[in-house]
Amino acid sequence: MSTGSRNIVLGLDGGGTNTRAVISRGTTVLGRAKGGSIKRLRVGAEAAEANLRNLLRDVFTAADVTRVDAASAGIASASLPGVADWITAVFEDVGICNSEVVGDEVIALDAAVRGGPGILQIAGTGSNCFGRSADGARENAGGYSSTLGDEGSGYWIGLYGVRQALRAHDHGEPCTILQRVAAEWGTNTLEELVSVGNQVPGPDFSALAPLMSVAAEEGDSVAIRVLHQAAADLADFVLLVRSKLRQHHGITEEVPVAFTGSVLEKIGIVRVRFTELLKQAAPDLPVAQEGVVAVEGALWRARRLAES
Repeated sequence: MSTGSRNIVLGLDGGGTNTRAVISRGTTVLGRAKGGSIKRLRVGAEAAEANLRNLLRDVFTAADVTRVDAASAGIASASLPGVADWITAVFEDVGICNSEVVGDEVIALDAAVRGGPGILQIAGTGSNCFGRSADGARENAGGYSSTLGDEGSGYWIGLYGVRQALRAHDHGEPCTILQRVAAEWGTNTLEELVSVGNQVPGPDFSALAPLMSVAAEEGDSVAIRVLHQAAADLADFVLLVRSKLRQHHGITEEVPVAFTGSVLEKIGIVRVRFTELLKQAAPDLPVAQEGVVAVEGALWRARRLAES
């Protein structure tokens, strides 16, 4: 068994919007790089592979290394057929023969609890809630894609926000969301806005989440309702996973709740309401106050892989 201080390892966090990679020797970071999404469902297989190869080139250059001993990649949609295989093949093509591909929720939870029990709520471009017991048993809630689910995600906030703004328009309720979206999309009439919203492929609704946040902070009641609903949906996911862990795996003590993703990390109204709802339902539930850095979980897993 080699010593962790000598092993050079790669951690990779592939979310829906971008991908981060870090190379370290032990706990010393040698280099970092950031690239485009490697989620095939989002950017297509060809672009995903090009983004991965470019990212690996950049992080190897930044770290000034020519090889790594092990790599752990946490990828959105890692369980879909073929995803782990093609990432592993790219790794092997650049000389990384000792690697693993897991879900991005796995590396994010490990960033918080280092293999222990806990619950993680992801709320970025998409959303997903993942829980793990002390013996490694897993429970999930949500995460069924932007079309079928992802409640509370940035995409959901943007899409639901536009829907609620249109409803407010029909009812004559004061609302600034449509004006903000029109400025973002470059439309001049309501008809043009609706046309853009219905395009195939459609606009990036997740890019509208920051607009909803600003609108809510400035007192827009429709935007506030949208963000409060996002917080309620995210809290419900956590409480559902908590219930499953208790019912199916005999857990009686509270396990820590961590989170990652731009919605909970950057939109204060959602984060505050999310925490309030969890504390109302389970006062002793330990809820993190800051988001985890998921790639740190990938590095931790890669170091274990290199030492095994």
